[in-house]
Amino acid sequence: MSKLEISTTINSFIELGKQLVAPDTQLMHIIDSERQYNAWFTPESVLRAVVATGEMLNSADLEKWLSRYNIPNGACKKVGLVLAGNIPLVGFHDVLCVLLTGNHALIKASSQDARLIKYVLSKLVDIETRYKDQFNIVERLVGFDAIIATGSNNTSRYFEYYFGKVPNIIRKNRNSIALLTGNETAADLFNLGHDIFDYYGLGCRNVSKLLVPTGYNFNFFFESIENYSLIINHHKYNNNYDYNKSIYLVNRDEHLDNGFLLVKQDTRLVSPLAVLFYETYSNIESAQKLLEEQSDQLQCIVTGVPLQLKNQQVKFGQSQYPQLWDYADGIDTMEFLSNL
Repeated sequence: MSKLEISTTINSFIELGKQLVAPDTQLMHIIDSERQYNAWFTPESVLRAVVATGEMLNSADLEKWLSRYNIPNGACKKVGLVLAGNIPLVGFHDVLCVLLTGNHALIKASSQDARLIKYVLSKLVDIETRYKDQFNIVERLVGFDAIIATGSNNTSRYFEYYFGKVPNIIRKNRNSIALLTGNETAADLFNLGHDIFDYYGLGCRNVSKLLVPTGYNFNFFFESIENYSLIINHHKYNNNYDYNKSIYLVNRDEHLDNGFLLVKQDTRLVSPLAVLFYETYSNIESAQKLLEEQSDQLQCIVTGVPLQLKNQQVKFGQSQYPQLWDYADGIDTMEFLSNL
């Protein structure tokens, strides 16, 4: 895109971003009421997601992002989108990519997140009416030229069966991991708490496991995340905590417990809710090897250590604030859509 084309295209999204960063009364009502439909979508979590989405839609980043692509004019493909609903507005980036490439979005919204995505798109249409004809929210996907579908490892097999004959991006389960050295400050570990606890750990960018040096002492870690203790007051989180704690106690599985988080040594990447797995390493080289072996299961790596890995690496506290160009599973959605 030329600078003129970029400027013309992004103005409506910049305005949308401003409205999301400072929600009006109507949007605040939706934010407050989402927990009636999904108990995980507390007002604090939904507001965090809405504001983060708005902050992402800033002029500098939009211009930087779009300048990388040569988006063809005229050709408009119908792109089916199967959106996830594990955290609020998690599917918005896919919708954004389809609209900015001039394609038509057929949106199969998650029942967990349908009201929020519909409202945000209605705000976009209020700002720029031409987008009204560039998307449809549908119950069943038909007549599509391409597909972007996000789901679990199980649903991905269904997606591949039904959508495999058209150009597609099919995403499976991914989780995120943090690499600690033992030299982290209290502020680093407090910020890591956001990566672990924001959205109750339900996102693919939430840290579900730690890599720590052999002999790591967790006392300082627990002290640094104590301010997150109120998470235990959420009934669904508390139910998961109680259930997993009882299983570990009955099975006499060795674990650590600070009253709101269970920490257990385990080679697996995906931990249950309210549980954080950890694995030890002897040196940074061995830690990097462990990460390389799991690279196709990782969404991002939270660390203060520079690593030579293909996975996205972010600083402590930043896993839930991806840039526009931080694509899920490392697949360039804009490149895919521009080449349909």
